[in-house]
Amino acid sequence: MLGPLSRYLRFMGYDAESANAYSEGDKKEDTVLLKRAFREDRLLLTKDRELASRGKEQAVLILDEDVIAQVRQLAREGLIEPELRLTRCSICNMNLRRATGEEIEHTGYAPGKRDGLTFFWCPNCQKLYWLGSHGKNLEKRIKKGQKES
Repeated sequence: MLGPLSRYLRFMGYDAESANAYSEGDKKEDTVLLKRAFREDRLLLTKDRELASRGKEQAVLILDEDVIAQVRQLAREGLIEPELRLTRCSICNMNLRRATGEEIEHTGYAPGKRDGLTFFWCPNCQKLYWLGSHGKNLEKRIKKGQKES
């Protein structure tokens, strides 16, 4: 499954949904995914060669297991620009907005030192985002994928 790639794409600001809710290998579900990709003008990223073949230009066959190699492949094919953008929730794909002071305070996990940090909020998941050490490490991994593409 490409769940980790979906999360990385969301961290890069791309509207990315995961098919993790569907049964793996079910041809009927594959057809549903393909129809949705065509209807919504989405790219279907898959590791399934047969599904990629059926999807023609709407599908991209992902070749590697490593998520950074997958990012590198999409960048090399000109499909993404690997750069961290905190604009989408990594969990639900909803657009983030600037967090209010109240939202920051009530999460219970915001850092104590907040000088220079910008906070973002998912109105759906009620998850708080900021570019702390985890985000900076993620940014390094994304840039690594960009440099090696």
